[in-house]
Formats: sequence, structure tokens, C-alpha cells
Amino acid sequence: MRVLGLILDSVGCGGARDAADYGDEGADTLGHLFEREALELPHLASLGLYEVLKKMGKVVPHAPMMRSGTDATHMSEASKGKDTTTGHWEIAGSILERPFDTFDCFPQTLVAEIENRANVSFIGNYASSGTEVLQKWGGEHLVTSRPILYTSADSVLQIAAHEDPTIFGLQRLLQTCEVARTVLDEQKIAIGRVIARPFVGERPDNFTRTANRRDYSLLPPPTVLNQLQDAGVKVIGVGKISDIFAGQGIDESYPTKSNAAGMSKISELWNSNRDEPHFIFANLVDFDMHYGHRRDPKGYAQALREFDDWLGRYLPMVGKNDFLFITADHGNDPYFPGTDHTREQVPLLTLHSPVPLWPSSDFTLVAHLLRRYFASIL
Repeated sequence: MRVLGLILDSVGCGGARDAADYGDEGADTLGHLFEREALELPHLASLGLYEVLKKMGKVVPHAPMMRSGTDATHMSEASKGKDTTTGHWEIAGSILERPFDTFDCFPQTLVAEIENRANVSFIGNYASSGTEVLQKWGGEHLVTSRPILYTSADSVLQIAAHEDPTIFGLQRLLQTCEVARTVLDEQKIAIGRVIARPFVGERPDNFTRTANRRDYSLLPPPTVLNQLQDAGVKVIGVGKISDIFAGQGIDESYPTKSNAAGMSKISELWNSNRDEPHFIFANLVDFDMHYGHRRDPKGYAQALREFDDWLGRYLPMVGKNDFLFITADHGNDPYFPGTDHTREQVPLLTLHSPVPLWPSSDFTLVAHLLRRYFASIL
């Protein structure tokens, strides 16, 4: 028994009923990309993507014949929020009744406690995009070695610092983020993630964030991952899955630095001929991190094409007793104003689903499908 669950980070399909409550009315990641970027994704279409989008009123290319054993629908998030952690936790069966805490800037008492324990002195403490932060504060950081503290519209506490140990160093940055996570938890401040944002470069015009990002998440409530693990199903995280769930319910973790690395690792794991039941749970983050937040529709469309090409090579390896699902955790429309996630519905595409899908469920439909697939051993 084996399952692959793929989260295409931020690949929403528009139309969340409460989008206006989040300032996101009109956001439509896939709809706008198909409309404006001459996008064609034949292998995702063979799993039902075009049929889902057409039922939602979107214009898509002519659909190829769907594969035998496919079923597809779209899902609406029931939890409050539109961030990565909230979306993934709901996919794993846990609905949040109250959103995570967000800030425009962090209280000085919190900042002082983190500074005292980590032996640092921050600069920044604003809500801003990562690229803007480096432009504004990166030069001062090079001179003073003071790490940059910032946040966004999401529930995140982010710390940026140079990887060069003579300036700050990656290990010191990770240790500072661990301290921040501990302090937040002790003070019962429900920030979803503390994120280490390392960068390199000699001056503001050539600063580059590296792939050594690390997320430190709030501990999740029990999820379907714990149930599977307790029943002897090996749960294998690829990408930032283990970070999102703070390692809870994860047996093996393979962090990756790009979509390409994630897809390569998935193929390697899928072909590893494991005897035990296992669930490979993967997040491909480039859509969100490189193209959604940076409002780069051409890059976003190209990343989807590259994923679709890989999917075409992977699908023949899915046997009739395997289960595949592909979905997303939120939207991030590269045509929408601002740099934040967008409150959207997401597609759910399956191959060999254990039960027929129903129209427009909340994200916990995925946890239900996993329980049904592994029902004989749960």
C-alpha cells in the first residue's frame, strides 16, 4: 500500500466564498494564468483539472481524454486564515476555529526576551516582503551584524541574516529562530511559523536569499499523520512538510531546495521498493515562494509546465493499487495586488481514490480519503 500526496503550494483556483473578508475578492491563481499566459497542462488535465476549472466557469484549453481511475473536485478551506500551516493542517484533518496571531510589528516585550536569550539585537520589526527588507536593512546588517526581524500579512515571525559567519552565519540564525519559537510558545503567542531567511551577497543590489530557509512551526493538534504512523504506515515528508507539522507524525524527512529537487526525490522514493505501507507527503514550494509572492506570472506558468512534464513521466509508475492525490494549500495569484497569499478554493485531483469524491468539500476531505485507503490497517 502506497500513497503520494502532492501539495502544489499556492496553486488555487479562485472563488472562495469568503474571499472578500480577506480582501481577496477576484483573486484566481489558475484562472488568471490560463487566461493570460497561454497555459496548457495536459497531464494535470488527464487527472481532471480542466473539468474542475470548466465547472467553475473558467476558460481552459481543449481537454485530453481523462485517465481511467481519475476523480476530481475542488475544496474550500473551513479554517480561519490563508497561510501554509493552516492549509496543510486542515488537509491533514485539523480545522482551526480561530486564526493564528498576526502582527504589523512585534511587541517590544517579546522582542526584548528573544534578544536577551539569543544574545542578539534586531533591526527592522516591520511587516514587509523579504526582498524589500533586504533592500532597506541589508546594508545596515552587513555593517552591524544585527539580524533583521520582520513579518507579513501571514502569521509568521521572520529573521533574515547573512550566511557568512563573519557577519552572522547560518547556524547562529537557526539557533536564534529556535529561541524565538521557544519564547513564542512559552508566552502562548500563536504565530504559525518562525522562518529563518538566510541570504548572501556583498551589497543591497546583489543580495540573494538562499535555499537554506528553515521553518519552525507551532505544534499541531493530532492529525491523520499521527493516526497513520500509529498504525504502522511510514509517513515520509518531502520539502517543508516536516517543518509545517513540527516533525509530528513524520517518520522520515527529506528537505528539498527547489521544485526540481522535490520531484527528483519523489521519483526516487516512489521507486525504492519499500515493503511496508507508506505515505509520501510532498510540498513543492517554488510556485508560492518564487513566483506568487514576487508576482511573477510568467515564472509561475513556466513552473507549472515543468511540473506537468514531470507528472507525465511519473504517472505510468502509479499502479492500480496505489493512490495519488494532488492539491494545494491556498492561493497566491500573481496578478493580484500586493504580495500576500490569496483566499481561494483549491483543486483536488486523484488517481485511484478509495471512494468517489463529492463536490466542493472542505480540505479535510483529503484526511478522509487517507483513512479510507488505509482502513484495513487503521
